[in-house]
Amino acid sequence: MFLSVFDMFKVGVGPSSSHTMGPMVAAARFLDLMRASPFEFAGLRASLHGSLAFTGVGHATDRATILGLAGFVPDSYDHDRAEAALAAIAETGTVTPEGLPTLQFDPKADLVFDYDNTLPGHANGMILMATDAQGDVILRQVYYSVGGGFVLTEEELAEGKDTNDGPPVPFPFKTAAEMLEMARSSGKTIAEMKRANEIARGCADSFAKGTARLWEVMNACIERGLSTDGILPGGLKVRRRAKAIHDALMAERGMNLNAPHTINDWMSVYAMAVNEENAAGGQVVTAPTNGAAGVLPAVLRYYLDHVPGASESHIEDFLLTAAAIGGLVKYNASISGAEAGCQAEVGSAAAMAAAGLCAVMGGTPEQVENAAEIALEHHLGMTCDPVAGLVQVPCIERNGLGAIKAVSAASLALRGDGQHFVPLDAVIETMRQTGHDMHEKYKETSLGGLAVNVPNC
Repeated sequence: MFLSVFDMFKVGVGPSSSHTMGPMVAAARFLDLMRASPFEFAGLRASLHGSLAFTGVGHATDRATILGLAGFVPDSYDHDRAEAALAAIAETGTVTPEGLPTLQFDPKADLVFDYDNTLPGHANGMILMATDAQGDVILRQVYYSVGGGFVLTEEELAEGKDTNDGPPVPFPFKTAAEMLEMARSSGKTIAEMKRANEIARGCADSFAKGTARLWEVMNACIERGLSTDGILPGGLKVRRRAKAIHDALMAERGMNLNAPHTINDWMSVYAMAVNEENAAGGQVVTAPTNGAAGVLPAVLRYYLDHVPGASESHIEDFLLTAAAIGGLVKYNASISGAEAGCQAEVGSAAAMAAAGLCAVMGGTPEQVENAAEIALEHHLGMTCDPVAGLVQVPCIERNGLGAIKAVSAASLALRGDGQHFVPLDAVIETMRQTGHDMHEKYKETSLGGLAVNVPNC
């Protein structure tokens, strides 16, 4: 099994990897399908199903689909250009993607939220269609946004397409048990094995530059969040709090006012800064999703700013170790809130961050696996119930608490010798089963939990 660090960590746009980035990616794939087709196209249509319909407005799924069909992609997203494009599309009822003719597309008529028909493959389903001059559909494709910005067609999903395309890798572990056995037999750390796999699939120089960019974007997102205040969009009138908390923490430095537990506020504020940026539609890195994007950067920033002896030279090892754990969770369970609840998002992020921190603080592979297990185990059963379908309440604070749990898990693992009662593989399987059994109203539909017990205005 191979999942690249650049698949697990993708530069994109908020507020949701599955509901914003995924539909935009699906639209880009559909445009490529059209470009390769011999048909003459005149128009476009789209329908959103399941969770993409129920929470689509709050997650900007409609906006992402429109922009995707206009040729926008997450990695190079430009907010000002997107706003201008949306205004032009609303006025003209057309889009003109590169390499295709001007196409009729009136979002009010041609983008449908289908609340009644959930597609069979996944909770996050959408259908994209292209029409001829008579308005007849001549090209149609079903896409599923399966979490973390990953998108599969219905054919790919049915075939069980995984991440193994490409040349073989030296350490193809599919479970944590296999990962630990390979580490023991090779004498390598998890990061060293993951790095060898990455280099087997690409260039070492571009890999180093790529991982450096990931942290650059993550850290820039933290800094924007720490320096920006105001009200988040969406109608709930949620106030940004990261800047005020950070200002207070900075003012208290050196004044001997801080209780030891104040360090939790630092972890939380880093995570909240990211998720406030995400909620505002800013540039974030999936880690492994947008809804959980604050946990891992917060823990890495905590390590760099607050742990004695921390070194930026360890950032790559942190990201590699975290990606290895995230790949195991995705391959054997899910990182999609619409599929398995928030345990699959913030729980997975906490496991990844705990593993990364444990690794850069000198943990053995066994201790790293233990750290991931502790963090994920204590998120089991967590529901995904965003109020008003927005990635704000409880998502922003939840990332802060996920970061605190991750650091605690790493610390506990480092106090032991790596031997523990519950294996990570068992927790991942338990998370998968729990997600399967969880009622749909608690899986990113905003039909249960806090979403119905907190006033939306």
